[in-house]
Amino acid sequence: MTSARIIVDRDFTVGPVPRRLFGSFVEHMGRCVYTGIFEPGHPSADENGYRQDVLELTRELGVSIVRYPGGNFVSGYHWEDGIGPVEQRPRRLDGAWHTVETNAFGLHEFAGWAKKAGVEIMEAINLGTRGVEEARAIVEYANHPGGTYWSDLRIKNGAPEPFGIKVWNLGNELDGPWQIGHKTADEYGRLAQEAGKAMRLVDPSIELVAVGSSGRKMPTFGEWEHTVLSHAYDEVDYVSLHAYYQEHEGDYASFLASSNDMDRFIEEVISTVDAVKAKRKSTKQVNLSFDEWNVWYQTGLDTEDQPHIVEQRGIWREHPRLIEDTYNVTDAVVVGSFLNSLLRHGDRVTIANQAQLVNVIAPIRSEEGGPAWRQSIFWPFARMAELARGEILRTAATSDRFESSEYGDAPVVDVSSTYDEERGRVAVFLANRGLDESAEVTVSLRGLDATQVTRAEVLTIPDGGDRFTANTESTQDAVGLTRLEGVAIDEGGELRATLPALSWAVVEIAVVGA
Repeated sequence: MTSARIIVDRDFTVGPVPRRLFGSFVEHMGRCVYTGIFEPGHPSADENGYRQDVLELTRELGVSIVRYPGGNFVSGYHWEDGIGPVEQRPRRLDGAWHTVETNAFGLHEFAGWAKKAGVEIMEAINLGTRGVEEARAIVEYANHPGGTYWSDLRIKNGAPEPFGIKVWNLGNELDGPWQIGHKTADEYGRLAQEAGKAMRLVDPSIELVAVGSSGRKMPTFGEWEHTVLSHAYDEVDYVSLHAYYQEHEGDYASFLASSNDMDRFIEEVISTVDAVKAKRKSTKQVNLSFDEWNVWYQTGLDTEDQPHIVEQRGIWREHPRLIEDTYNVTDAVVVGSFLNSLLRHGDRVTIANQAQLVNVIAPIRSEEGGPAWRQSIFWPFARMAELARGEILRTAATSDRFESSEYGDAPVVDVSSTYDEERGRVAVFLANRGLDESAEVTVSLRGLDATQVTRAEVLTIPDGGDRFTANTESTQDAVGLTRLEGVAIDEGGELRATLPALSWAVVEIAVVGA
């Protein structure tokens, strides 16, 4: 059995929990939109074609903000194609994912869906094939009250009130050679600067996200951020990060330790941002938007049932199945550790979007004309979105460690915690990354007296299963949260718990000020 000792102090905080940390992502890719959130004719669809079963799961997931409409898709997208009468909208070839885009779903449909889901919109604009004028125009269309060409067109198209979109992505992954409209850092930095200026002249209240590196392993990482921000620092509020991880050839230790890489990525970007700030002698703080993250199995993607590089087949189709990963117990524990990493850095990572919401590497799966269900990775996200409230506590943790070939050594028990003073609750989020051993955990509260455990839940290998057990259409509840037994507060006021091998757990404690 391994062990971990955790100390939290009410006076040592990182900052308030940013609600936008629990964001998601809807891209016109695969079946995320069509047969995902939108399927007219589905038994659960409302009058707008929104799937009510997916909406209910989205609300249960606790999503706060959703990035739309891409992703790689946005770098070749004309937002005007998705407005006006549906029967008059053009069908286009989408080069990013080699599909036919019908444009039956666009900005108005997404705004209506977001209102029903209770989520904030994070709109991405095309700075791949388009520029300053198109960026300015969409802000006028979405946010200006009326009396101008674009705002009056929105009203004519059925939305008398502005959409009021506050957060805007200035493009997507333009550091990547695969991106339509790929640019150098200087080219993109100047474009982002000028597009941001024009957008703010229309609506000074908006918040802007500059494109950062699309991965820590990009050859331009670091230099890209520094150059882009040297141009656009005064115009933007955030710089983006993207990261995906998977288990390679049975190297489960590196997979389980991959939040080490996320931690380093975040901290290196913070250092670069602050170096630009210091050089400019600026008092403005630019924060981080980790607006794509997840487990994504990028090897072996091109199969008959689920093609990835579909252009090699010479076929153009509407919403084919793309990267519909099925997530297991191991994936859920890793996702829980990613959420811990994001929360621990919540003073600077103030927006985060798990990619994506439905079907495409997603916590929710659905079938055309059929059911929708929760994947294993749904549960850590949902519980953290629900219970991480108030202030992020700076945890001091001592744990047994394990070695990984790719990311070095890592603590067996990974942890983050929050304190909600208004409710009198401390929430502790724990991942036991030991495959074979349970972990004895002790949590010492400083400046707070624990009175009782109000919730203790765990996701782990189910009876009769293994670490690859997953939820599927036929076994929708194989993996989920169950009661964590044996959690107690001892006579000294410390919390004691035993975490099963390979598990993610949450313990919520009622507390009073000491």
